[in-house]
Amino acid sequence: MGLPGHRRTSSHKRRRAAHFALTPAQLTKCPKCAKPVKPHTACAFCGTYQGRQVTKAKAVKKTAK
Repeated sequence: MGLPGHRRTSSHKRRRAAHFALTPAQLTKCPKCAKPVKPHTACAFCGTYQGRQVTKAKAVKKTAK
């Protein structure tokens, strides 16, 4: 089994780790209910995907004021 030949310096570690940053989630609006939805995903609120119903819509509780 191979072993590292040389010590990895701290600058090399930091340069490598520069690519590990997280990117914010890309969201779009659902065309039916205008809620934020991840692309290429069925809407969790209304259950539509590409203009057709694919899952059951969630029941919405109305609170009295």
